[in-house]
Amino acid sequence: MTTPPLPPGAAPNEVPVEKLRFRCSPDAFSFETTGELEPGFEVIGQDRAIKAIQLGLAVQSRGFNVVVQGLAGTGKETTVKSILEKVARGTEIPCDICYVHDFDDADAPKVVYLPPGHGRGLRRDMDSLVSHLARTVPAALESDEFKKRQAQILETEGEKGRAIVREFEERIKKENFVLAEIRLGPLAKNEVAPIVEGKPRTGDELEQMLAEGKIARDEFERLDGLREQLGEELEEVVKHARDTERLIGEAMKALVYGFGAEIVNPRIDELKKRYPGERPGRFLEQVRHHALENLEEFVRKPEPSDLAAFFAGSRDLHMRYRVNLLVDNSATVRAPIVVETHPSYKNLFGTIERTWDRSGLAYTDFTRIKAGSLLRAAGGYLVLSFSEILSEPGVYQSLKRTLKSGKVDIQGFDPTNIFIPTALKPEPVDVDLKVLLIADNLSYQIFYQYDSDFRKVFKVKADFDTIMERDERGVAWYASFIARLARDERLPHFDRTAAAAVVEEGVRLAGRQRKLSTRFSDVADLVREASYWAKADGATVVSGAYVDRAVRESIERRNLVESRMAEMTRDGILMIATDGARVGELNGLSVYDVGDYRFGRPTKITASVAAGRAGIINIEREADLSGKSHNKGMLILAGYFRARFAQKIPLTLSASLAFEQSYSGIDGDSASSTELYALLSALARLPLRQDVAVTGSVNQKGEMQAIGGVNEKIEGFYDACLAAGITGRQGALIPEANVSDLMLRKDVVEAVAGGRFRIYTASTVEEGIRLLTGVEAGSPNEEGDYDGETVYGLVQKRLAKMAKDARDSLRSERDEGRNGATSSGQAAP
Repeated sequence: MTTPPLPPGAAPNEVPVEKLRFRCSPDAFSFETTGELEPGFEVIGQDRAIKAIQLGLAVQSRGFNVVVQGLAGTGKETTVKSILEKVARGTEIPCDICYVHDFDDADAPKVVYLPPGHGRGLRRDMDSLVSHLARTVPAALESDEFKKRQAQILETEGEKGRAIVREFEERIKKENFVLAEIRLGPLAKNEVAPIVEGKPRTGDELEQMLAEGKIARDEFERLDGLREQLGEELEEVVKHARDTERLIGEAMKALVYGFGAEIVNPRIDELKKRYPGERPGRFLEQVRHHALENLEEFVRKPEPSDLAAFFAGSRDLHMRYRVNLLVDNSATVRAPIVVETHPSYKNLFGTIERTWDRSGLAYTDFTRIKAGSLLRAAGGYLVLSFSEILSEPGVYQSLKRTLKSGKVDIQGFDPTNIFIPTALKPEPVDVDLKVLLIADNLSYQIFYQYDSDFRKVFKVKADFDTIMERDERGVAWYASFIARLARDERLPHFDRTAAAAVVEEGVRLAGRQRKLSTRFSDVADLVREASYWAKADGATVVSGAYVDRAVRESIERRNLVESRMAEMTRDGILMIATDGARVGELNGLSVYDVGDYRFGRPTKITASVAAGRAGIINIEREADLSGKSHNKGMLILAGYFRARFAQKIPLTLSASLAFEQSYSGIDGDSASSTELYALLSALARLPLRQDVAVTGSVNQKGEMQAIGGVNEKIEGFYDACLAAGITGRQGALIPEANVSDLMLRKDVVEAVAGGRFRIYTASTVEEGIRLLTGVEAGSPNEEGDYDGETVYGLVQKRLAKMAKDARDSLRSERDEGRNGATSSGQAAP
C-alpha cells in the first residue's frame, strides 16, 4: 500500500532542528587551549553526596560511618579522597600503639598507648636497656667486690653448718658410731651405724647377729636404742644443714638483687619519668621485678650442647623486655587516610605471624603481632570497597563487630593452616576511626534491608549522581577536567572546539540536554582517545575533529552486533519495511544492550484480531519472553481499550500482539503505544505508515509518556532507512516529553536539516494515530459514539459488529441445542 496522506489541515508536531541536539559553542570558553588553565581539583555536581560525607565525618558518635554509593566512573573514590584530605588538615595526630609482654600472663600481651613518636622511643630505650643489662650485669656479678661478698656469705653461713656437722660427728664417734650411706635402689640416704666387729652395721645386720648369737641381747638393745636416738639427732642436723643452705641461697639472692638493683632501678625510674601513664608504668614495673629476679639470664650463655638453646634456634632470650611497635605515628602530620585496595582478613585486621624452629615446630610470640589497615587508620579514615570485602572470608562479620565494639581483636587467622592454632590472645586494641565504604546501589539496598547490623554501623549514605546541571560552572569544570588530565598524563591540550565537543558528549552520556554526565571515567577515556588520534596525525593540539573521530572509532570497535543486525535487515533476513503502509503492522523501536554498548534497532510489531472472548493476547508473555514492565504495558493497553470502546457494549474480541523475529526477552513499556496503534489499525482496517517508526509509553488515559534510550532508538531507525534508501518522508515518532532528551548524532541532525529525515512528537494516542493513518482519531459525542469516518468510529463499528455476530452465534447455538433436546424427547419410546 502507498503511504497514507495526512488529513486536510493536519500539522504534525515535527521537532525543529535546533532541538535535536545541544550544541556547545566554542565561544563559551575564553581560552585558546586548555594549557592556559590552572586546573585545581573541585568536586561539582555532587552536592548531596558531599554534604552526606561531611556529616558522617563530623558526627563523632559511633555508627556514623559512610556508605558511598553510585555507578562506577562517577568519581566516588576521587571525591572521597579529596574531601578526606581537606577534613584531615589540622586534625589531631593519633597515638602510637604498642604490644608488650605481660609477665603475669605470657599468652595475653598487653596494649600500650603512647603519644605520637613515643612508641619508637620506648622501643629504642627498651632495646638499650637489654643491651645495658647484658653488658653490665655480668660485669657486676663477676667483679671482685661481688666475689668477696659471696665468699663472706659462704664462709659465715657455711661455717655455722659445718660446726653443727662436726659436733655431731664427734658425738657419734664417742659412741663408736659412724655416718654410713645406705643405698635404696637408685636412692641413697645417710644413717648412723654402730661399729661392731670392726664394721658399721645396719639395723638388719644387728638383728641377724643377735639371731646368730654373735652379740648379747643387752648389747643389741643398747646399740639399737642408741642408733634410734642418734638417728633423730641426725635428722635435726640435716634440717639445720638445709636451713643453712636456704639461708645461704637467700643471702646470695639478696646479694645479687642488691647488685642488680643498683643497675636496673635507675634505668627503670628514668624510663617511668620519660613515659608516664598507667600502662607504660605497669609494664616497666613488671620489667623491673622480672629483671631483678632473673639477673642470671644476663650472665648465662647457652652452650652448643644445650638442647633448649638448640631447639630455640634464634629466639631472643630477652624478647619479653622488648616492645612491638604496631603503629608508629612519629612522622604523621595529620589524621591518617588509608585506602585498602586488598581488604583480606590479614591486611585489614592484622595477624599473628608464626615461625618454625630447628625441630620443625611452629611457635610465635607477641613481637610477631602485625597491624592491619584498621589500626593504621586509627584516629583517622579508612576507605574500603564493599565488593572486595564481601569476597574475602570472614571480613564483613569481623568488620561489623569491630565498628560496634570499637576494638580490634587481632588473631592468627589463616584459612590454609587451620591445624596450627596460635596460643596467643592479645588484648584487643581500642580504635576510633571513620570507615567509608564504596558500594554499588544493589548491594546497599540488599544489606540495608536484610542485615540489621549494617544500618547500625553505616548510618550515613552518600549517593553519587550520574548527572549534573549543564550550566556555566559545569561547562567550565569540564574544561578544567580536560586540562588537569592533559597535565597529569602528559597529553596534548585541547582547543576550544575540542572542549566544546567533549561537553557535547557529556550531554549525550547524560541523556538529557540540560544535564552533563558525571561518569568522568568515560569522559576521561574520550579525552585520552582523542589525544591519541591527534598525536597519530602529528598534531600538537587536539581539535573538535579528533574528538568526533574518537567517538566514531569507539563505536566502530564495539558495534559488531549492531553491524550484523544491520546486514540482516539489508539482506531481508530481518523483515523491516521502511516505506509504504500496512494494516496491523508497525515499526517499533527497541534498544539492545550488549554490556559496553547500546544501540537501537526497529522491530516489526504486528496485531491480528478476530471475534471471540480471549481478549488481548500477549504472545511474548505466552512464550515466557515478556518482562514485568512489558506485561504491565499490555494490561494498561487493555484498560485504554475498555475506557474507549466498552462503555456501551462489552468487548468481544480475540486479538494477539507479537514482536516478530524476536527470540529473546522483552521488557519495558516503551512499545505499548506501538502495540496500540497496530491493534487500532487491525480493527479499523486502516494501513499504518511503515516509514515512521514509533516509540512511547501510553497510560490508560491515552497520554504519551517519556521513555528511555530515545537517541539510540531514533538513530537505529535512521540507519535502517539509510540502508534501505532514504525517501525524505521517513522519520520517528516519539513522546513529546522526550524532546528535552534529544542529543542525536550529528549525521542524523544533518539529515533532518536537509529534509531527508523527520522527528515527530505526540502527546496523545490521538495525535499519533492521525500521523500514522492520515485519518482523524475522532471524538465521542454525548452518547459516546464516534464519527464513522474516524479511526475510533471504524474501530467502534468493527467491535459492535463482532459483538453482534457473537450474540447471534450464541443465540443460534442455544436454539439448536433447544431444538435438539425437543427432538430427542419426541423420539423417546
